[in-house]
Amino acid sequence: MSCPRCAEGYILPGEPKGSIQPDFSGAYLAPNPDAETTASDRAVIVLTDVFGLPLKNPKLIADTLAERLRCDVWVPDYFNGRPIFGLDVMEPPQREDDQLTIWDWLRILCKTILPNLGALWSNRPSVVDQRVASVRPNFLMFQQSNEESNVGRLILPQFISLLKEKKGYKKIGAVGYCFGGTACIRLASTGLIDGGVICHPGPFSIPQVRAIRSPVAWVCAERDEFFPNSKQHQSEAEFAGRKDTDRFVDYEFKEYKGTVHGFACRPNLQKPEVVESYKSALDQTASWFEKTLVS
Repeated sequence: MSCPRCAEGYILPGEPKGSIQPDFSGAYLAPNPDAETTASDRAVIVLTDVFGLPLKNPKLIADTLAERLRCDVWVPDYFNGRPIFGLDVMEPPQREDDQLTIWDWLRILCKTILPNLGALWSNRPSVVDQRVASVRPNFLMFQQSNEESNVGRLILPQFISLLKEKKGYKKIGAVGYCFGGTACIRLASTGLIDGGVICHPGPFSIPQVRAIRSPVAWVCAERDEFFPNSKQHQSEAEFAGRKDTDRFVDYEFKEYKGTVHGFACRPNLQKPEVVESYKSALDQTASWFEKTLVS
């Protein structure tokens, strides 16, 4: 499912410094800057929004995190080369300071959702849930799919297992944006990651929040159709209610004023205050991983 904000935003300036790794199903790797002198036993995975790897923003984010954390940062192609949206549908924010209207929803329905029904269907929540929840560490990295022409579909738990096996990482964190934020919620319930950062996620349920068992930080937009204040408060109350129990995990919620869904990965470059919030969200992300992966 998508909202009009999902197709809005800007492409970040700069060019990625890392490279695509064919041996890891075409994932992008932003390498540890100290790799030649000091090996790192931790890594971070960046889970993209609906534009996937063709959008360079997650690669640039990975480069920044690799530099800040001094570790490898990976961006897997979990859409298997077929992102939900192509870059041709991205447009600058239309009504960033206003509530979305019925006309905004009709516009995204006609321009973006209907032409991409096939990609939306093949990446619907039930398929993604199964893909992310299928924890079989010693199994194959790919699974067959009868509903797509592409038969190889990357399974995130198996990708993580491959990284640990081939790279020797002892701790792995994950940060997800929009679609990837929801995937991060699911991953945080598997025990496969040691820390997660959830940035303005897509649709999810409170029972999914209850299942989380990894420390998680939440990057929240002030206006978010998928994650309104009421749901933020429900989610935060769930974690607060675990205090002094064996289910407690560390957590934090930060809301960025003047922002909307998507700001942490596709910020409005025409608004300095939004760019500053984007940078602050990256700082929050790096600090959370410094806390959860280094100690």
